Amino acid sequence: VQLVESGGGLVQPGGSLRLSCAASGLMFSVRAMGWFRQAPGKERESVAAIGYSGRMTKYSDSVKGRFTISRDNSKNTVYLQMNTLKPEDTAVYYCGAQTTVFISDAYDYWGQGTQVTVSS
Repeated sequence: VQLVESGGGLVQPGGSLRLSCAASGLMFSVRAMGWFRQAPGKERESVAAIGYSGRMTKYSDSVKGRFTISRDNSKNTVYLQMNTLKPEDTAVYYCGAQTTVFISDAYDYWGQGTQVTVSS
């Protein structure tokens, strides 16, 4: 199983980035997926999750209204559109595959992460 994140980088406050996570080696279309982030010296934080069909989504309060999670099951890819970025969004962002069809807290696979830095 491989989860490969891409799309991170340096962006100014107020800017946008779109992260992608390409999955292989698993039945992507029957798994819920999620995005996490971890900043230096801080605990890992769940950012967003999406059910197998894409109809159900869940967000942390810190990103609600600014980030949007989506998926394309034909491409085995999950996305995180990040708008109105703030310096406190700076972190390594990871995608994960859940063991369930619907959104849960159970993950069994993780990507290597992509760095997002929000700075002027």
